[in-house]
Amino acid sequence: MAQIRIRNTNERITGEEEVRSFLDQQGVLYEHWDASKLPEELREKFVLSDEEKATILSTYDAEIRDLAARRGYRTWDIVALSEATPNLEELLKKFEQVHTHTEDEVRAITAGEGIFIIKGTDDVGYFDVELQAGDVISVPENKPHFFTLMDSKKIVAVRLFIETEGWIAHPYEDPTFQKA
Repeated sequence: MAQIRIRNTNERITGEEEVRSFLDQQGVLYEHWDASKLPEELREKFVLSDEEKATILSTYDAEIRDLAARRGYRTWDIVALSEATPNLEELLKKFEQVHTHTEDEVRAITAGEGIFIIKGTDDVGYFDVELQAGDVISVPENKPHFFTLMDSKKIVAVRLFIETEGWIAHPYEDPTFQKA
């Protein structure tokens, strides 16, 4: 279940309804899908064949299509990252820069864990959204953020896009951002 840490105060927000309410106030969509739907053999697997990726997409087809219909997403895929991913550290350096997009950045976590760091309203500042299997988040277009892995360095997620070529990151320079 997702948890939030507000960086300025170190306050933690837990519980599905509390997390959803906080993120809603920040303009960020949060949902929770049933992680137990995923076949057991894929729940802790982070190097996936095309067939296994197709199984994940098939397992969550109804949820994906529902979200896509509500939000205008037209294409989706699977991303799997782990210590077995070639050049993982280089990939993470690219991810770990505050940026924006001209469309939502959506992740539905099916295995592992990850973290979005998002710029909130002026009274909140930056906050971390720690995500686990079943958590679904949509960071709206033009909202400064970045995504990275947690200490386990393992994640599988469904990504949804409006543009068929995927999103492009636009760097966002912010002197108020502090890595922590």
